[in-house]
Amino acid sequence: MESLLDYGLIGLFIGSFLAATVVPFSSDLLVIGMLALGGDPVLTIAVATLGNWLGGLTSYWLGWLGKLEWLERWFRVKRETIERQKERVERWGAWLALLTWLPFVGDIFAVVLGFYKVRFLPSALWMLVGKCGRFIVWALLFAQA
Repeated sequence: MESLLDYGLIGLFIGSFLAATVVPFSSDLLVIGMLALGGDPVLTIAVATLGNWLGGLTSYWLGWLGKLEWLERWFRVKRETIERQKERVERWGAWLALLTWLPFVGDIFAVVLGFYKVRFLPSALWMLVGKCGRFIVWALLFAQA
């Protein structure tokens, strides 16, 4: 079976998109793989960033669709806990989107930002900055190796 990497930039885009949703997948490995195969660093970073960013925005919108009652009913989260979390999210606001690049928990930050209806445009911009910065760091680390 062919891997996503075999599909080049399209595979990088799809893999990066999926990695920014709830699918447990590493876009970092795809970026390193593309660079190891001689991919253009700027194009690789741009495609990975675009895919990962759009995946993060998808997670944001899924959170936006969420309802308080669902958390209480299906996940047994108390309303007081939700309100406490909301205060924390409101304190940091869109700046939390910078953390969406983090492995494992980054996707949760994107969903939470949407769930608490944090302003979309600033969230989207900070998410873009964080995700692009992450891939730039990986490309620089790869270049140093």
